[in-house]
Amino acid sequence: MKKVLDLIAAAFAAVWAYAAAVVRRDRTAREVPPESPASPLIVIPIPRWRTYLIFGLITTAFLLLGVRAFWLQVVSNDFLQDEGEKRYARTLTIPGERGEILDRNGIVLAASQPVRSVWADPLLSKEATEEDVRKLAELLELPVKTVRDKLHAPKSRFVTLVRACDVRRAEKVRELGVPGVGIQPEVLREYPDGPVSAHIVGFTGRDDHGQEGIELANDRLLSGSPGARRVIRDRKGRIIDDIWQKEAVPGGDVTLSIDSRVQFIAYEALRAQVEKTGALAGAVVVADVDTGEVIALANVPTYDPNDRSTMLFEQMRNRVLTDQFEPGSTLKPFAIAKALDMGLVDAATTIQTAPGKLTINDRTIGDTHDYGLLTVSEIVAKSSNIGTAKIALEMAPQTLWDMYTALGFGQAPKVVFPGATAGRLRPAKSWRPIEQATISYGHGVSVSLMQLVRAYTALARNGDVIDLTLYKRRPGEVVEGERVYRGETARLMRAMMMKTVGRGGTASRVKVEGYTVAGKTGTANKVKNGRYTKDTVASFVGIVPAVNPRFIVAVMIDEPTKGSRYGGTVAGPVFSEVAAGALRTLMVTPDEAASGGGGAFLARIRN
Repeated sequence: MKKVLDLIAAAFAAVWAYAAAVVRRDRTAREVPPESPASPLIVIPIPRWRTYLIFGLITTAFLLLGVRAFWLQVVSNDFLQDEGEKRYARTLTIPGERGEILDRNGIVLAASQPVRSVWADPLLSKEATEEDVRKLAELLELPVKTVRDKLHAPKSRFVTLVRACDVRRAEKVRELGVPGVGIQPEVLREYPDGPVSAHIVGFTGRDDHGQEGIELANDRLLSGSPGARRVIRDRKGRIIDDIWQKEAVPGGDVTLSIDSRVQFIAYEALRAQVEKTGALAGAVVVADVDTGEVIALANVPTYDPNDRSTMLFEQMRNRVLTDQFEPGSTLKPFAIAKALDMGLVDAATTIQTAPGKLTINDRTIGDTHDYGLLTVSEIVAKSSNIGTAKIALEMAPQTLWDMYTALGFGQAPKVVFPGATAGRLRPAKSWRPIEQATISYGHGVSVSLMQLVRAYTALARNGDVIDLTLYKRRPGEVVEGERVYRGETARLMRAMMMKTVGRGGTASRVKVEGYTVAGKTGTANKVKNGRYTKDTVASFVGIVPAVNPRFIVAVMIDEPTKGSRYGGTVAGPVFSEVAAGALRTLMVTPDEAASGGGGAFLARIRN
């Protein structure tokens, strides 16, 4: 800066000296006598304004140069320094290594692997020979024309030849030494379970940030903190200096509650049944009764996060959490349990369901058969709509609404997962008697399969409902619940639900060898364009072992088209296979009361 100021001062001194000389010359010219034998050029009178004009122009020019120099050297100094550095230096952002997603036993469900991307600068790669192009195309397994066109792309300084190239192949590309071709480090996210756990784990985008599932829900934790690396290049783009400014911090790992072994069993059983029944879709959930941990969660159709070239939106839907449906008869135990809890009925109370139809105001509901006089226990076993509705109508609408709300209906489940639906439960003040009746047996209300499983924890945990989680809980962590029923009521309801899977029940074929089962079937017609259709959703929710519960298993089959369409025969077999697999995989001791059935358990409760 001092040299610039000295130069400007010298220039001004020269201008002033020149101007003074011109003025003196003008003065001398005016003082020379006419008779003096001087040169004709000297005696010619010079106008004074021309002297000042020349002086002013030169002075203005130097002032402008001084202002410009001041602007560049002082005001814009930082900007120009940055622009200069861009020509030879660059700060690279180094992403932190993304954390792993693990199952409850430490099995890797998602991990990042180092790969390379191969790129080219067409301005430099124009020097590549035809032999270079041929060898590069062969190594990258690309058509020669494609490589040639990219290397000679007009008006471009950067083109990608291939992404996610393995490190060994990338090093061979480097060894070729093709002008203008470079290698850039990248990471590739791999999912060993593929389509089996896709709806839980999700996937990342090209920027290595989560797009779906746990990858999205825990993106900040998994991503870590980026680092910075400063490099200096020569005019040919070669790195001649490399300085680390900040080390990248790796992302944290996420441990899920999922057990990969049970997850595979659940997925395979569901996939086979969806295919066998010609169903539109299916979903299954396995939850631990004691902790609320989700041991397995599977959906069909699914997708492979390792190959998304043919992925469709329908395959990406996590139906367990995002889809809502009318649960049908799987909702019946809750209204009946509330009546038991209030002392309005007991297991032996009889209710007349003949003639198989019941008219409420101007609307009629019915059963599949005329069951006549049924006990409350038989109403559960035979899944009587009329019996359930008559029991529900003995209670105030607000009482039922409060119970359903406590069970989690009408609210999004707290599972820290994107897209979880809240379902639909209308306010009690808007219920008409017919709506109170239909809601009690699962129509006029919408739930997700996850909400249904959460509600069943109240029956499995002796009246205590807890939130479900997809993350492994800490050892010894105490899970606090909310009391919905008395313990005796929940145990009594499980005993009655055991008759559902017994002889004469709606799921008589549902069995888990060596273990007691308490369950409830559901078959609900789907609503499309405001009208009920012949399409159905078949479901089954069961608790195993029924006497000393360990797991809740819920199955939903959407629109079965081959064979039966009822929950017991469509969803029941999936429950049996998945429950048996979970119990044996996790080595749960068989029931001592397995041979006694629900009657023995009910008798024990009464005594």
